[in-house]
Amino acid sequence: MKLVTAAQMRALEAAAEAAGTPTTELMQQAGLSAAQIVWRHIDGEPEHPVLILVGPGNNGGDGLVAATGLREVGADIHVYLVRPRPDSDEVWRAAQDAGVPYTIVDDDQSFEALDALLSDAVCVVDALLGIGAQFSDTGRPLDGAIADVLAHLEAAREQNPRLLLIALDQPTGVDTDTGYADPHAVAADLTICFGLAKVGLTQSPGRLLAGDIIVAPLELPPAAIEALPYDEVDPRLAARGVVPRPADANKGTFGHATIAAGSTRFPGAARLSAEAAARSGAGLTTLALPAVVQPLVAPSFPDATYEPLPSQAGAMRGAEAARALLRALDGTDALLVGPGLSLTPATEEFTRTLLTGLDAVDGLDAVVLDADALNALSKHRGWPAWSSVPRVLTPHPGEMARLLGCTIAEVQADRLKIALLAASETQSIVILKGAGTVIATPDGRAAVSRIANPVLATGGTGDVLAGLIVGLIAQGAEPFEAATTAVYLHAMAAANIDREFGSAAGLAQDLLRALPAARRTLDEM
Repeated sequence: MKLVTAAQMRALEAAAEAAGTPTTELMQQAGLSAAQIVWRHIDGEPEHPVLILVGPGNNGGDGLVAATGLREVGADIHVYLVRPRPDSDEVWRAAQDAGVPYTIVDDDQSFEALDALLSDAVCVVDALLGIGAQFSDTGRPLDGAIADVLAHLEAAREQNPRLLLIALDQPTGVDTDTGYADPHAVAADLTICFGLAKVGLTQSPGRLLAGDIIVAPLELPPAAIEALPYDEVDPRLAARGVVPRPADANKGTFGHATIAAGSTRFPGAARLSAEAAARSGAGLTTLALPAVVQPLVAPSFPDATYEPLPSQAGAMRGAEAARALLRALDGTDALLVGPGLSLTPATEEFTRTLLTGLDAVDGLDAVVLDADALNALSKHRGWPAWSSVPRVLTPHPGEMARLLGCTIAEVQADRLKIALLAASETQSIVILKGAGTVIATPDGRAAVSRIANPVLATGGTGDVLAGLIVGLIAQGAEPFEAATTAVYLHAMAAANIDREFGSAAGLAQDLLRALPAARRTLDEM
């Protein structure tokens, strides 16, 4: 499913208008779809009162069309307008002609009528502000009548938690592009997105405030939709990174993944990433560990082969270890560097020497850079020029902030924009991890996951993700497709653990046991 920004949605609407579908027709389609969905959610019961909060713009127009449609099927409907609509407004005239009862906010803004309507309602529809409104922590917050209406709505929800709230396109106060939420924004139970889901509803706090999301189709040009650069990570998209597995295959058929990882402080990171690579379907997984770490890992994972590297102080011995690994990389299809290396001057030297030597390795399809490899690279602004081998970077927000020389708050304020910027600047596939993971490409494409699960908020889960990525690339998946598939499998495995153990008790190693079932769903597509 495609995702859109506010500007992209407006461009689609303009393209529809040019193709013969005027904006007024799109508003009719949106409002009637909303009416049908609301009617279903009140069980088609005329005695269930519905209150529609109508703002001054097109979002309010969608609400008025919905009100008219609900009135025509016999719903107990009432419209509350935060300001008068002009007599030239066609949808307002249609609502009046249909006999839709309405109240306009009092001049003294006492809101007594609103409180009474909220008290009677079974369902409230938020049609106050749509994609035309922008919000940020540096912009002007909501004020005036709309802020007051939202405050009264929040109070009504607190008094009656069963009051159903349905938002049109997005909850009022949520930014379409970033997911930032104004302090007055009220969490919806359901958001009806018109045409396409909005990017901001994949990112927190917008994704939490949106509740469930239903996409109501609009008559938009298919070619223009197909050309959109942003996708939601879903099973269809994830399946693209799954390589066929013929019955007459051997381990060479499914590639060789090598993982440079581990230290005496973090031996588990190497172990987790190696098993994830193997469980992704890689034919052969090699763990390149500091020699002192190999005895800590090898007994628990006999499925891998091992390449002990020169070590010192419990970690890689700088350039010497890198040169030893470069000599051992013949036959490797994909390389992962970083999990559990520990950040020391020797690790920085190891990472730099390794990357500058990768162009001489025959047959290497891509390198995945994770954890302390990213932290080491963040100290060298010109590092992308060290190697031309295709790259996948897997930063969490802190690592991303170090890579770009900004703050974590700046990363989180506009995650899609930041991921695309990092992908362009580093000429790499970039996976910005976190709730609403973003996968960005240097050419401006992105895939975004709406899935978030606190099971993944524990140590080691990033190592599992990195191992999945390198394993899928080793099997022949393109880096972007491998990254997308890995993010999906990672999230599905977390969902399985959540169902089995709850979100608090799940561990990274549990993901490894849940991966086969998640992977099987894609194999069967």
